[in-house]
Amino acid sequence: MSSSPISPRLIKGAIIGIDVANPLASVTIFQYNPDTLTRSLQAQTSGGEGGGRSEPQRLKGPPTENIRLEVEIDATDQLESEGPARGVGIHPQLAALEMLLYPKLQSVITNSALLATGMIEIVPVEGPFTLFIWGPQRVLPVRLTEFSVTEEAHDTLLNPIRAKVALGMRVLNYNDFPVTHPGFSMFLVHQGVKEAMAVVGSVGNVASFGLSLM
Repeated sequence: MSSSPISPRLIKGAIIGIDVANPLASVTIFQYNPDTLTRSLQAQTSGGEGGGRSEPQRLKGPPTENIRLEVEIDATDQLESEGPARGVGIHPQLAALEMLLYPKLQSVITNSALLATGMIEIVPVEGPFTLFIWGPQRVLPVRLTEFSVTEEAHDTLLNPIRAKVALGMRVLNYNDFPVTHPGFSMFLVHQGVKEAMAVVGSVGNVASFGLSLM
């Protein structure tokens, strides 16, 4: 049976690293959306576990949120064509993700040259501004904290042609950015959407109990 012509188009998740010097350095649109996505939130209370009893609900910021998921990459079908997968497998797709963790080579060379000239202090290289996109309601600034690759199949040149990439990310919030950084306003928008969703959910829950807000 053919699919309905009016069926909704599936939106694919993505991880994008934004670098002004090289805008296309790291763009990964998921070939297959992960079946599961795990999120954990840890409250940021002002008093900690042993804080004062007078203000137990006071919060000093948004919760620390961590996201874990597993991305599948498969070039088996592409091997039948004359595309790039026949020469390098899925190395490009893996490299696009891995470069989120690497300082740019030009910056490394420049810093090494400065050290050789006697520069005492070198500022660590800033990584790309990384976004995790999971539908229109969740476009989040993140930092990769975990990265592991399981290569499951290889071609005759030992290029990986199928792999699973387990990713761990920490969501960056407005406390992680200066107010002029796009990540600051991006997280504010995300929290605003979440607050609006909470109102919708609360109204629905009250209605399900047969109660009225008036």
